Amino acid sequence: MEIEKKFLIKGLPAALDSFENKELEQGYLCTSPTVRIRKSDEDYILTYKAKWGTNQIQVEARVNQEIEMPLTFDGYYHLRKKTDGHMITKTRYLIPLPDGHTGELDVFHGALEGLHFIEVEFRDEEDVKAFQPPEWFGEDVSMDIRYTNSFLAKCADLSVFEKKKTDLDEG
Repeated sequence: MEIEKKFLIKGLPAALDSFENKELEQGYLCTSPTVRIRKSDEDYILTYKAKWGTNQIQVEARVNQEIEMPLTFDGYYHLRKKTDGHMITKTRYLIPLPDGHTGELDVFHGALEGLHFIEVEFRDEEDVKAFQPPEWFGEDVSMDIRYTNSFLAKCADLSVFEKKKTDLDEG
């Protein structure tokens, strides 16, 4: 099970390139349930994600059942041709947080250049409730669909962020 929260950030950390990072490319074959392919540096991964339960934690964090399987180079590029929308490209920085969690800061490229946010994964509901975001974290956007990668794969640019979230919910 994957339990995560997403936050905007007030600014990119100093010495960003000093953190471990990966170059990611990912696309979506299906979004309900989510079937994603990802190239992470030279690793190729097929991921299946489905919403997990309807408990209270879903209000505070996204909770999914997630299964990852390795892909071959050939398998990845075969499936890449079948993705919907566009491929997302980003650099993911792994930033150790003072409380022992790791923040996964995504800095997007291409059509989504200028977008960045950070994700934190949790062990369980108690871990979510106990989490105190560092001062440099901004708004919690965990439940805002615009910050899901499957939604972003359908965006040609960042204009979706000019609309209010409620406008998206209504139409």
